[in-house]
Amino acid sequence: MPVSTPEPPQIDTGKAHPARVYDWLLGGKDNYPVDEAVGEKLPPQARDAARQNRRFMNRAAAWLAGRGVDQFLDIGTGIPTEPNLHRIVQGVVPTAKVVYTDNDPIVLRHAETLLISGPEGTTDYVQADVRRPGEIIEHARGVLDFDRPIALSLIALMHFVPDDQDPFGIVGELLAALPSGSHLVLSHAASDLHAELAQQVTAEYARAGIRLGFRTREEVARFFDGLDLVEPGLVTAPEWFRTPPAPSPEDSGIYAGVARLR
Repeated sequence: MPVSTPEPPQIDTGKAHPARVYDWLLGGKDNYPVDEAVGEKLPPQARDAARQNRRFMNRAAAWLAGRGVDQFLDIGTGIPTEPNLHRIVQGVVPTAKVVYTDNDPIVLRHAETLLISGPEGTTDYVQADVRRPGEIIEHARGVLDFDRPIALSLIALMHFVPDDQDPFGIVGELLAALPSGSHLVLSHAASDLHAELAQQVTAEYARAGIRLGFRTREEVARFFDGLDLVEPGLVTAPEWFRTPPAPSPEDSGIYAGVARLR
């Protein structure tokens, strides 16, 4: 699997990173005491949210692959956790191609061993930041065919991009590069479903130097402007499914949706 990075990765173990906190919330071992310290101060619902995000990604990716989508650009990949996106989609379409992107060097360390494609497909990894979408698209063009539909996956990522960093412009630039028939798969923490919990999570991350931008349903819906939302629309993560059986009902502070580019 090709791996692209401008220089040898330097992992800062003295500062928490969202990918490693997320790994801790999922019960992973690829994190450091500084990440665990953040996770332990978060409410129990944060673990539920991490699990809900992961399951939503699994359902959405499998459904898209079942409809013939065989190219995926996954930004904010996080530390690999089975099943990884390529395992899901290549289990349906063995020739599927997946480009993974993250800005945490520890993800790169694991990419070389865990993000290995099936024999008929392709996986690729680039260390990059979503705040520089042009760099990501430029790299992805070397792997994916931008004349055919691509699924852009932004799972639990854009709430780490506050409003002053132009989150809607970033997503708009990424979508503008994709051809008609592509899809956006996005989940995002809500500020209006459980406001007190959202404020608590935001405050704990802020103490660790990580800025968050949780958003209302109306604000999250802006990421899908001009796209055709797939049923059931923009709902909470446990509510989104296309193939029965339906997930078990549960409370959630995460919005999720899939939409098609016209």
